[in-house]
Amino acid sequence: MNAPEDKTLDSYRSFQLLSEITGDEPLSQRELARRLGVAVGLVNSYLKNLVAKGYVRVKDFPRNRYSYLLTPTGIAEKSRLAYQHLSYFTNLYTIARQDYLTLFRSLEARGVRQVIFCGVDEVAEIAYLSLREAGLVLSAVYDDVVVGQEFFGLKISPLDGWEGGSDIPVVLTSLKRSDLLRDALRTLGVTTYSIASPR
Repeated sequence: MNAPEDKTLDSYRSFQLLSEITGDEPLSQRELARRLGVAVGLVNSYLKNLVAKGYVRVKDFPRNRYSYLLTPTGIAEKSRLAYQHLSYFTNLYTIARQDYLTLFRSLEARGVRQVIFCGVDEVAEIAYLSLREAGLVLSAVYDDVVVGQEFFGLKISPLDGWEGGSDIPVVLTSLKRSDLLRDALRTLGVTTYSIASPR
């Protein structure tokens, strides 16, 4: 990866991290790593950098627990990065929409009528639009990060609640956690042939 790509990735990860800690809930490094689909050590490195720049402050809780909060400077930086990455998200939408539509049309051509989504983030919503356009039905949604929430009328189930034995294809619908989700599905006994994702 060349230097400009490294800088863009660093900038985007910083944006993701600042976006995750915008809320009022206390988030540990482990939870942040889980949400972003990266290693805890990487989150630690980025947080140290954001704290050093004055974008994030650390709040102590009893028993050696910590939480992370955005400073006013951090809020301004998040807005700046959001504007910077607007073109990224526009491109993501365009590419993901077409890639998922191609995937769903190929599944439909093989006689598939319904699919399962695994992973819920901004990409999952784009995938759902393509699913509807291809005329397929979403039968279940799995994701450990947002368990119990609803996704287009379906309750999101945890991966450890996987029932197995289904011949319905499982579509990976999180780009940032696709490798982790694929490994988790394989651990649950889902065959590689049953797991689908766009190119």
